[in-house]
Amino acid sequence: MTDLDALRESWRRTLLTVRGGAERPDPAPYADDLLRRWSEPQRRYHTLAHLAAVLGHIDVLEAYADDPDAVRLAAWFHDAVYLPERSENEERSARLAERALPEAGVSEERTAEVARLVRLTVTHDPADDDRDGQVLCDADLAILASPPSAYAAYTAAVREEYHFVPSEAFRDGRAAVLRQLLDLPRLF
Repeated sequence: MTDLDALRESWRRTLLTVRGGAERPDPAPYADDLLRRWSEPQRRYHTLAHLAAVLGHIDVLEAYADDPDAVRLAAWFHDAVYLPERSENEERSARLAERALPEAGVSEERTAEVARLVRLTVTHDPADDDRDGQVLCDADLAILASPPSAYAAYTAAVREEYHFVPSEAFRDGRAAVLRQLLDLPRLF
């Protein structure tokens, strides 16, 4: 079970930091909206547990990021819109960030960086000098470097999310995704 209070506090701390300590607008409604999105019933892997894991990996990798708080915000938004039958989830998630973050008091510049990072999760292929993109992609894909039992649970959960796809098509699609990742100049 994921600790909702810890996630809310993580959101509050990050938002206050990027806003220079400004208390208004209240961070809570934004956290609640994102937590509700991450708790939707169609999710099996892309859940609050995944969000918490990505945020935890970012905490570990924070020293490698230029703007770790932008990376944290991107983690909150990167799968905020997640409908397995749709192909534009990352774009819709980035647009959500572009709407919500300025309203929440985040600068245009940082909002643009967060949206860029969210869009980067389509390919997981950050440039050599994109330290923030590297940290986000490493944190998001860390499951691929997990022990076999955790990886098996991940694949089973993703399969449940894509229950509407015939088994052979799902296997072919997953293999294509893994081949695409293996074709990257580097994965981690």
